[in-house]
Amino acid sequence: MPCPFHNPNNPTDPFREPRERDGVLVNNFQGRDIPMVLRHEDLRKAARDWETFSSDAPFKVPIPTEEDVRTVRQLPLEVDPPEQQDYRAVVEPFFNRAKLPEVIVRMESLVGELVAAMRERDSFEAVRDLAIPLQSRALAILLDVPDAEAKIWIGWGTHVFREGNGTSKGAALEAYTNALLDRAQASPGADFFSALTQARINGRPLTRQEMLGYCSIVFAGGRDTIINSITGIIAHLAHRPADFDYLRADRKRVVGASEEFFRALSPVTHLSRKCTRDTEVHGVKVAAGEFVSLCFSSANFDATVFESPDEVKLDRRPNPHVAFGFGPHLCLGAAHARLVVRTLLDVLCGQVARIEILEHTWKTEDEPGYTRRVAADRLQVRFYSR
Repeated sequence: MPCPFHNPNNPTDPFREPRERDGVLVNNFQGRDIPMVLRHEDLRKAARDWETFSSDAPFKVPIPTEEDVRTVRQLPLEVDPPEQQDYRAVVEPFFNRAKLPEVIVRMESLVGELVAAMRERDSFEAVRDLAIPLQSRALAILLDVPDAEAKIWIGWGTHVFREGNGTSKGAALEAYTNALLDRAQASPGADFFSALTQARINGRPLTRQEMLGYCSIVFAGGRDTIINSITGIIAHLAHRPADFDYLRADRKRVVGASEEFFRALSPVTHLSRKCTRDTEVHGVKVAAGEFVSLCFSSANFDATVFESPDEVKLDRRPNPHVAFGFGPHLCLGAAHARLVVRTLLDVLCGQVARIEILEHTWKTEDEPGYTRRVAADRLQVRFYSR
């Protein structure tokens, strides 16, 4: 069934992936022409080839670039192997907490509580009333900090670096994380921030800049991506009640459905890589020092890999999506994002009979070469109890 928020054949629907027949689209980002790697296999090949397509480009891996909103290199995102693997190993055990039975139980309790509260309302705004609190409180569980800390994070809105009007919040975030690290250093516990203050890499303690680099990616990397996934899933189940019925008929289907939602929603459109040498992307010459875009959202709609890619098929098999990236920079938070989405789907199946959208407005990426609807800006919803 066609996805209600993903219909590139409908010119009135802005949720269209950046795609071009020859496998590359050159788009102007912030005054610079950047070739976009669009096809699935081409993207995976480039993501593996870090020696040509480097992530060692502080502030410039995200698109748009972030020199204006932060002062620290995000770790381990903006480092190449082999150092990248060393940095990753420092924090990977904390991100793997998402697989622990006790963490899963706490996540189930949290999501059950939030969905039950929304069922008691005549309607609610899904972005601010459900998605942001769920993302913030779920992160507190992962990082093993008190739920009270999440109340601060809820007030940050959908993006930790920018207000809706583009104003930077980066300085405030760095001041806040510095204070967290000061507190953890003075009185260490079992939480993520305490772990950073006690961690060692290659036999030495982390510098404060390195600690801040980890904090930056923790707060930024998994925020709007999870928030947007939550609201996109709610929108889909409201528009496609047959898919909701399909999941409720056998809740074992939730795992596969989660992967299809990640593919279809593609929370990250793309990330850039800096070319270490003169190279070529589908006939487009790229000089050493220039950038290319690895466009995950396009690769996830590659018709040579995914049959009927514009349809959401909750039973899609196989589903080799790249929503979490590919290669050495595979997303650290993938297990956590999967846990949040699986738990949300399972709780919705158990508590909610039908979802009705009362009002909605969308946020889009408007670029010279494409327009992509990325998320709900406002999604007024009613849950009907089972």
